[in-house]
Amino acid sequence: MTGCLSIAAPHRLLRLVRLPQRPALEPARESRARVAPDHPAGRARHGLAALGGLLIPVLLATHPAAADEVGQGPRAISEPRAVVELFTSQGCSSCPPADKLLGELAERPDVIALTMAVDYWDYLGWKDTLAKHGHSLRQKAYAHLRGDGKMFTPQAVVNGEAMTIGSDRPALERVVSAIPRPAVPVAVDVKDGRIHVSVGKGPAGAAPGEVWLCPVATRMKVDIGRGENEGTSMTYHNVVRGWTKLGDWKGGAASFETTLRAQPGLDADAVAVLVQTGSFAEPGAIVGAALQPLH
Repeated sequence: MTGCLSIAAPHRLLRLVRLPQRPALEPARESRARVAPDHPAGRARHGLAALGGLLIPVLLATHPAAADEVGQGPRAISEPRAVVELFTSQGCSSCPPADKLLGELAERPDVIALTMAVDYWDYLGWKDTLAKHGHSLRQKAYAHLRGDGKMFTPQAVVNGEAMTIGSDRPALERVVSAIPRPAVPVAVDVKDGRIHVSVGKGPAGAAPGEVWLCPVATRMKVDIGRGENEGTSMTYHNVVRGWTKLGDWKGGAASFETTLRAQPGLDADAVAVLVQTGSFAEPGAIVGAALQPLH
């Protein structure tokens, strides 16, 4: 069951969350951001659906997504300094600068930058071709667990904990530099149609969590035909195409394996693996991550 959310809200300056027991993070500079459903500035027409709307089997395309004229193919990242999730929408006029900034972050060898397209602006006149309702739910869960309730586009969440406006380069770079890096080693090997994932032992007292595998399209070009970005041609980077839970992680070393199966149109040429405390419904810190090409 899925729900369609509808809200009109003004652009509004939002401030970066200051996390307890984390380095102090400076407020984001003035930037445009569209406040999302369930924010105090507006109201939701329909309630959010169950989290199951995002979960899909590991179904991967047999061909890589096309690269743009200046881009490269996917690269392996095994020890990231940060995982940046950008909650964005093709229907939000504030998002293109953030999408381009994420593309620059995706070129860094120490950052796993992921596009999480949301669906709550689809009613504005253009249905986001990459959106998944579960990404909207994930963003809402983050806002609830941080305690600030702030949910907007473009919004960047770093290592599952700190957030800022996704188009604010100085603020985002400060967060990436200041936040503790994921400490749990993750190794991914793709061989003979199977994906093998090894997760290392966490530090003493590490909170339990879950291990997730996400098919990723390194680059996807979209021509937007209606809505606020009508006539714009955008290239999106490291687009998350689905989620599969590999298993639970209890703080010790663990191994997982799954089979690659083809699904036309998925256009995944890499996989991201996230080790995250909490659960999908209540996501905590990302303590381990890796990005691995499929070809």
